[in-house]
Amino acid sequence: MTADLSQIVKAYDVRGVVPDQWDETLAELFGAAFAQVTSADAIVVGHDMRPSSPGLSRAFARGAAARGVDVTEIGLCSTDQLYYASGALNLPGAMFTASHNPAQYNGIKMCRAGAAPVGQDTGLAEIRALVEGWSETGAPEPAATPGTLTRRDTLTDYAAHLRGLVDLTASRPLKVVVDAGNGMGGHTVPTVFEGLPLELVPMYFELDGTFPNHEANPLDPANIVDLQERVRAEGADLGIAFDGDADRCFVVDENGAPVSPSAITALVASRELAKHGGGTVIHNLITSWSVPEVVKENGGTPVRTRVGHSFIKAEMARTGAIFGGEHSAHYYFKDFWNADTGMLAALHVLAALSEQDGPLSALVAQYDRYAGSGEINSTVDDQTARLAAIKSAYAAQDGVTLDELDGLTVTAADWWFNVRASNTEPLLRLNVEARDEPTMAKVRDEALAIIRG
Repeated sequence: MTADLSQIVKAYDVRGVVPDQWDETLAELFGAAFAQVTSADAIVVGHDMRPSSPGLSRAFARGAAARGVDVTEIGLCSTDQLYYASGALNLPGAMFTASHNPAQYNGIKMCRAGAAPVGQDTGLAEIRALVEGWSETGAPEPAATPGTLTRRDTLTDYAAHLRGLVDLTASRPLKVVVDAGNGMGGHTVPTVFEGLPLELVPMYFELDGTFPNHEANPLDPANIVDLQERVRAEGADLGIAFDGDADRCFVVDENGAPVSPSAITALVASRELAKHGGGTVIHNLITSWSVPEVVKENGGTPVRTRVGHSFIKAEMARTGAIFGGEHSAHYYFKDFWNADTGMLAALHVLAALSEQDGPLSALVAQYDRYAGSGEINSTVDDQTARLAAIKSAYAAQDGVTLDELDGLTVTAADWWFNVRASNTEPLLRLNVEARDEPTMAKVRDEALAIIRG
């Protein structure tokens, strides 16, 4: 019987419940399909700390090796550590993780050599078609000479690469609380931070894919409460939270107040522009107005793009951009094969703070200039009809412009908002920003009234 992959093959990755939606048998077929679609002689494979990850990862490796591909297994790693291996070894890669999803989920993030993304239009559709076909007809013919399986530890080299991009050795001492959420940050942070002038206060560094303390998604305010309390209790200079596969980082200041990812994007952009002597910086359309402003102020060229890592990475490649940032706390670096790495962003924040005497709250204030709503989700019966209603309501207003690069963005002199439909759920996502809090609240409430009918 042909496997139904429509529920687990997403726009950018594979993700679903194990073993209900997929298992090691399918993982082996995915490995064979990945080998065929990439036409690779060798690949690299890694996995996170979920209970199902080692078995799925090894099955994928077996499937690729059966097609004659040599597989380097790097074992436990963060997603950006897998991207490092793909870039440094110039090999296609596969990372087994479901990021911040609950424990019963797992997935595969795939890339071509040099960490170039694999999505629906860049190989994932072909991989799905092969797996579906083989699940009906049986496994593909093995190669005359099977590939090898080799173990390799890349953690030390990954840490050295990042530390070579941001020099913290002469920094003033900082006390930093890090919440790894029982995810892969607990594996990478000790090695990356080793020997630096940092007093590390670790939280939930035990690798546990059942997430016993809180969901490993720092964008949800509920999941950073423990970090905020610990920063205040320790009198720390800042706090950092990583998601489950540690490719995203979220920052709180010395008071435990969340620092918006837009402010982090602007801060890191200013440092990368100084380092490279200018350049292009990519930002998605729901980052703050402050991001393109800071980029221009620092001699750079801002480029606005749709939400989603495939769009960001494609624009970075097209424009030769030095850096890119998203509201979701993904940060992309030219010096990291255009891939996203929360750890490198965290090192930039630590370096920026250490280079001046004031607190983090004062440092980021210059990058956090406007009042934002954050992302507000609303369940709707008809996404298209609700978007049309919003467009109709604002189209005739004087001084208002509309664009549909991604969903609908409505912009006025003192505010803007964007409404986008979720690809996977019956939701509309609203983001509002204004020059002051009362204006933001007014625009937010007017938009929500239309969205929710």
